[in-house]
Amino acid sequence: MLDKTYSPADIEARIAARWDEAGAFRAGAGAKPGAKPFSIVIPPPNVTGSLHMGHALNNTLQDVLARFERMRGRDVLWQPGMDHAGIATQMVVERQLMERQEPGRRDMGREKFVERVWEWKAESGGRIFSQLKRLGASADWSRERFTMDEGLSRAVVKLFVRLHRDGLIYRDKRLVNWDPKLQTAISDIEVQSVETKGHLWHLRYPIEGSDESIVVATTRPETMLGDAGVAVHPEDERYRHLVGRHVILPLVGRRIPIVADEYSDPEKGTGAVKITPAHDFNDFEVGKRHGLPLINVLSPEGTLAVVGNEAFLDGVPASSDLDLVLEMDGIDRAEARKQVLALLEERGLMLEAEPHLHQVPHGDRSGVVIEPFLTDQWYVDAKTLAVEAMAAVRDGRTKFTPQNWSKTYFDWMENIQPWCVSRQLWWGHQIPAWFGPDGEIFVEESEAEARAAAERHYGAPTALTRDEDVLDTWFSSALWPFSTMGWPDETPELARYYPTSVLITGFDIIFFWVARMMMMGLYVTKEVPFADVYIHALVRDEKGAKMSKSKGNVIDPIDLVDQYGADALRFTLAAMAAQGRDIKLATARVEGYRNFATKLWNASRFAEMNGATPVAGFDPKSAKATLNRWILGEAAKAAAETTTALEAYRFNDAAAAVYRFVWNVVCDWYVELAKPVLQGEGDPAEAEETRATLAFVLDVSAKLLHPFMPFVTEELWAARAGEGGRDELLILSSWPALEGLGDPDAESEIGWLVDLVTELRSARAEMGVPVAASLPLVVVTEDAALRARAARAAPTLARIARVPDVSFADHPPRGAIQLIVRGQVVAVPLEGVVDIAAERERLSRERDKTVGEIRRIDGKLSNESFVARAPEEVVEGEREKRAAYESRLAKVDAALRQLG
Repeated sequence: MLDKTYSPADIEARIAARWDEAGAFRAGAGAKPGAKPFSIVIPPPNVTGSLHMGHALNNTLQDVLARFERMRGRDVLWQPGMDHAGIATQMVVERQLMERQEPGRRDMGREKFVERVWEWKAESGGRIFSQLKRLGASADWSRERFTMDEGLSRAVVKLFVRLHRDGLIYRDKRLVNWDPKLQTAISDIEVQSVETKGHLWHLRYPIEGSDESIVVATTRPETMLGDAGVAVHPEDERYRHLVGRHVILPLVGRRIPIVADEYSDPEKGTGAVKITPAHDFNDFEVGKRHGLPLINVLSPEGTLAVVGNEAFLDGVPASSDLDLVLEMDGIDRAEARKQVLALLEERGLMLEAEPHLHQVPHGDRSGVVIEPFLTDQWYVDAKTLAVEAMAAVRDGRTKFTPQNWSKTYFDWMENIQPWCVSRQLWWGHQIPAWFGPDGEIFVEESEAEARAAAERHYGAPTALTRDEDVLDTWFSSALWPFSTMGWPDETPELARYYPTSVLITGFDIIFFWVARMMMMGLYVTKEVPFADVYIHALVRDEKGAKMSKSKGNVIDPIDLVDQYGADALRFTLAAMAAQGRDIKLATARVEGYRNFATKLWNASRFAEMNGATPVAGFDPKSAKATLNRWILGEAAKAAAETTTALEAYRFNDAAAAVYRFVWNVVCDWYVELAKPVLQGEGDPAEAEETRATLAFVLDVSAKLLHPFMPFVTEELWAARAGEGGRDELLILSSWPALEGLGDPDAESEIGWLVDLVTELRSARAEMGVPVAASLPLVVVTEDAALRARAARAAPTLARIARVPDVSFADHPPRGAIQLIVRGQVVAVPLEGVVDIAAERERLSRERDKTVGEIRRIDGKLSNESFVARAPEEVVEGEREKRAAYESRLAKVDAALRQLG
């Protein structure tokens, strides 16, 4: 017997253990003979990570598909794994060493430090996997991979060497995002732009051989020491006569050219910009176009580095100003800014400090300002690799859903830059490159192979030094779809499950991960790594604001699981996952879907108490009772809608179809309409058929709902089996195949009744009819078949709709409201029950108020200043309010029309 109360906490751990014991998540579990494979690779979470709402959404959607396809008999592999998270993990361990007052990383040395990281990983890493299991993620945990495990490390080295031999990996001196605190290059995704109140300083640069000067505007005056030129727009009349001439760089004395370049915007600042190729990404490109020198004036620590700096001193004459600059050597960049500005102001060269709000890049982990920094790094020739990756999306080998994300993919790929893959860390895949004494580089899979190559090159054994850098974690992640399947070995898994079926991920890593997997997959295997890419949206708070710790609006998914159960959270996320629309998550929605699970639980208890248990060999096509034929047709329709929606990755539509069927159709209507039969008011044979049908329909409900709410459905599946039990777990049962159960006659009969009662209840609510009041019904028709249907429905209408009397007429009586039910008119006399004049007046007042609210909101939304300045979530909130008022207005207008 089912417990009286549904309690997620009591069942979830038990059900999870049952799945684990049965090996239900293993690749191939439940697959039919000759089944087609269906595979997904999990976007690997960081080993340092804990479950956040984005993870919960992403993994819920993956699990919905995995469970759906498993029940359809496919050979499912959902491949799990974790990323070693180079910077994040190194920071965690270094912080731990500091807190325990133990020797730091550099004190203990590389080998000992890496050993310590592995120890931390064994003890504390991977907490997120236990959280995903609590969410019900049915990944094949027996196949868990880690980007630093032996197999994946071998794949990384082999691919690096292969790319190098093909000329697609090379070493170059370019600008990178440099974190002065962490002392490493970082990727764009690890850079956060912070809106900062700064200044736009206007500086006067004297023009060589004249009394003229040109004024440049800059937000970073400290980098002017490394200026290599001044750029003006070629069509800017103010400066056209100066192009080709030179300025003398203040404080330094360097002679630098004035060049014409479209990068300079005549509308911004003074229209003239200083060009510092070693300290700005745009300036770097301008410098390349005009052959300007790269002059780096900062150290890796972000301090001024000018003493002994050959590039800085080249061609610069001695001067007292230069001596003052050289005295600044070693000071922090912020202090350097102050001192440079002070010197410029003393010399009358700092004309204006204009307040300026601008975006300043910061390291997302260190929190310090990021420097565009000139260093030697390893690069992948992404432009060459991108050609085939773009072609694969254009010709449909890989499709994006929603399709508009392919535009983002192409925008990035068509403008792709060399990919910096080296990091100045100790935790990660050390680059398989060794340097000879003259700087010659030997890239090999092992040190022995590198020494052999060096001996061939030099003609004798030669001492080599290994590159200390490690690879960007996105490099190993780019191999994920095939390295997790065993590549470079030709494994059965690789042959069976690659290419994968679909990738589910967020839009923010289309470039960082999706594009790179496409490039590497096509390069290594000559096949796309996945057929479909489903891009999900963001999970925001209930007001539409992005969740952040600083705002204090972060919702912890595990807290919601503890409070409402994993099923309720999963269903909420799936039900709100409309393509291309962010999710506004309110705790009330999660609570509401927990009530949905309770509704199914209570319906199952009702069935149990009325003897409705599964009947072996029950054939739904043999059902004779109209009510049973109707519900079986509704079940077939729900199964078809859910299947079609999931195949198209319309998760919200699939969840809505299941919700409507389980709550509205089964629990609200079928159970209610079947009560008299189940409780002995009628033919015993019909009662027996109804019990079998109810049990069958609840089984269908559990199956359709299982991908979304796996725990409660698995529990009900087992509990309602009766004394004989079940031969299999619900997770490994077959997806409903209900073709041919549609019955138009039954749908006409019961569907008309359902629609009629719905209209009557709505009308009573709109007209303010007292709850206890009974209202007669007049069916306005001469159609004998409709009159007969209404007569058959009369006992049910009396029981569930407070309709004591059903009569027939050829026109509506006076003082009655008219309802249209499937094209037929029914009338409800209100005289003596409702004061029609007063009700009309009340509705008119409500209409005026609603129209006023719509006009007020329209006034706000038509105000360009409000739309531009108000937070996005506030504007969206106003639009949603307007839609709600519009809906209410339509109902009020309908009620007024009914009152004549």
